[in-house]
Amino acid sequence: QVQLVESGGGLVQPGGSLRLSCAASGFTFDYYTIGWFRQAPGKEREGVSCIGSSEGSRYYADSVEGRFTISRDIANNTVYLQMDSLKPEDTAVYYCAANWVGEGRYCGSHSLIMPYTYWGQGTQVTVSS
Repeated sequence: QVQLVESGGGLVQPGGSLRLSCAASGFTFDYYTIGWFRQAPGKEREGVSCIGSSEGSRYYADSVEGRFTISRDIANNTVYLQMDSLKPEDTAVYYCAANWVGEGRYCGSHSLIMPYTYWGQGTQVTVSS
């Protein structure tokens, strides 16, 4: 059974940092693109970042470029989102998602637009003083 479980959210002050984790089971990263998304109350879901089935493929939305870093631990089947210099507008529920794309595929802006098959339950991130 494919399953994604997010963790690591919480309350931080502006300028602070958090690291989100997405623990995956039921599949391996060789054939999947993993995306991070967020949704604030009353707002549309926003694509944040993705990492492709190609090891060196990473992409960031303009709103988080230079502040967030996506990475993965293949042995432990976990994807991370390191969030630094957090702003109040980063407040949202953060979700990870997975799509089967085949081996050696790259992610980009298109990867944050496409529908994803598998989703985690989300973790709340609140940035406030």
